[in-house]
Amino acid sequence: MGAERESVMQVGAPGAGHALDLTVDAHVHTGFAAGRDSVGVIVSSADRAGLTALTFADQAGPDTAWLPAYADAIRRASRRTELTLRIAAEVEVVRPDGWLALPADLGDLEALSVAVSRLPYGSTTLSPRDVRGLLADGRLTPEQVAEILIEVTVNGLDRAARYAPTQLARPLGLLAEVGLDDSAVTSELLGALIDACWTTGTAVEISEAWRSPSVRVVTDLRESGVPLMAASDARYADVVGRWQYVRRV
Repeated sequence: MGAERESVMQVGAPGAGHALDLTVDAHVHTGFAAGRDSVGVIVSSADRAGLTALTFADQAGPDTAWLPAYADAIRRASRRTELTLRIAAEVEVVRPDGWLALPADLGDLEALSVAVSRLPYGSTTLSPRDVRGLLADGRLTPEQVAEILIEVTVNGLDRAARYAPTQLARPLGLLAEVGLDDSAVTSELLGALIDACWTTGTAVEISEAWRSPSVRVVTDLRESGVPLMAASDARYADVVGRWQYVRRV
């Protein structure tokens, strides 16, 4: 832990030692991309769940053409509700150096949710199935997968933070998809991720849908004062702001 971060923690860094705010859902999807329901239907469901704030973070990339309409729909909904609504997008890290598959126009976005759903490896990105195959034939070890995943995540946060406030989606969730647990993530690697969150001002999502990160990782993030956010990652309105895994964590 760096001396600068230690000194901040001594006076009580944001998120350190405080309960997670379960009236805020930091990541939901709509029918514009990965979800099913309209912005209005999701806001109504969030209101019934007793939420006070909601971040829309649909998956977007270089070919996304609907961001202006998406932002307009959220702004219209905000005029009809007391909930605080935030316009964000989920973007993928697609190269080892942290290069992001960003939409062409970020002007409407208030935040970026950074995700690693495929493993950048050399000049390509590997699907979870590809990674499982490389692990099975010994061309990658669990430790190497964890090291690559942390490195590309750190690099992606550094790039994303140049454009908008950042949050980290389902951190280390890719490990579970390739059949690994986070025991492959050493304390040194986790420390690098924590330092990156501090340096970039990134808040970490605790994902209900993906059950990620683990209790061990949440504990280390919390003790280091990294801001944590409850995130349903909901694709359906009726599960917005409904917590089971998040409450247990």
